[in-house]
Amino acid sequence: MNRVLESVPDVNFDIRRDDFGDLQTEEMLVNMGPQHPATHGVLRVVLRTDGEMVMEAVPYIGYLHRCAEKIGENLQPYQWIPKTDRMDYIAAMNNNHTFSLAIEQLCGIDVPERGKYIRIIAAELNRLASHLVSFGTYGLDMGAFTPFLHAFRERERILDLLEAMCGARLTYSYIYPGGPQWDLPDGFVQTCGEFLDYFEPKIDEYNELLSYNHIFVRRTANVGVVSPELALAYGLSGPVLRGSGVRWDLRRVRPYDIYERFEFDVPIGVDGGSDGVPDEVVVGDCWNRYFVRMLEMKQSVRILRQALAQMPTDGDFKAKVPKNVKLPKSSIYFEGENPRGQLGFYVEGDGSPIPYRIKARGPSFCNLSVLHELCHEVLLADVPAIIGSIDIVMGEVDR
Repeated sequence: MNRVLESVPDVNFDIRRDDFGDLQTEEMLVNMGPQHPATHGVLRVVLRTDGEMVMEAVPYIGYLHRCAEKIGENLQPYQWIPKTDRMDYIAAMNNNHTFSLAIEQLCGIDVPERGKYIRIIAAELNRLASHLVSFGTYGLDMGAFTPFLHAFRERERILDLLEAMCGARLTYSYIYPGGPQWDLPDGFVQTCGEFLDYFEPKIDEYNELLSYNHIFVRRTANVGVVSPELALAYGLSGPVLRGSGVRWDLRRVRPYDIYERFEFDVPIGVDGGSDGVPDEVVVGDCWNRYFVRMLEMKQSVRILRQALAQMPTDGDFKAKVPKNVKLPKSSIYFEGENPRGQLGFYVEGDGSPIPYRIKARGPSFCNLSVLHELCHEVLLADVPAIIGSIDIVMGEVDR
């Protein structure tokens, strides 16, 4: 052993980068996905790396493309509702709701009061379930397993409520043009109210568990910063836009259905040091995009409490709409506030029961477009943090 040590030459450990002279590193292209667990679906991202640094990231989409819009041009609107479920399968109620509103405005369909409240309740419950998935899986992306268990424990209770409404737990096909398919079951209002009493304090527990965790803050604060100008230039919406400090929520600025009847706030991203926000946080970073969703869950609870209290106790809940209703020779473009941002549907009729043209504007598709701007000269470990903060659903990106 001593002979081996004696044969080792003296090593100068005081080596500086300049000592390498003309030595050049070599860049490498790395495929992240489409199977990588941190890509939130079948997304392929080609990374141009220099060691641990990512110099460029280019997303490649289309692995889940199913021709949803073209299928919609061969079906009557009520037949296409299940297809909207499968675009954003984490927020299917919100997709049903937005498309139904587009058809109602195009055809002049008026929904009974009770029906309007029922679908607001369904949409906000699904918003809670969607944000819980985002919270839990983002913790997994950052190496924290426990928040995932907490999030899905509460999400199961929300799915119990949605199952009581329509019999399904993921793809609901519940909200149709004219109103919900079925009335609320007996005792639903009380059960939902009891759940909200149980759930609201849990949000503070989530924040103690993950939001203010020192390691989580270091992984997300001042990472992937999106300025308000950049967010608007790329057409970002939802928590991604509001995380950059832009107070824009369609439920508030352009109220649809009956959202103008409810009192709620629109959370936005803030700099560190205010209201208990960690000092390292910067407006528009990954932490703010994540935390806006945590604050939005409290606002959805407020909306749900008001909707349960204001909803008529009886009366019709669904308009009488014939299945073969003819779409007028006109067009409509309608946007609603999906948990991921502005979801829009363009529908053009030609006088027949089948739309001449259907086009969807998916928030995840637009939000993903800014990825290459954010993944420039960041660490390889920052890429899952950035993608997770955008909260994409690939079924809605590819359609």
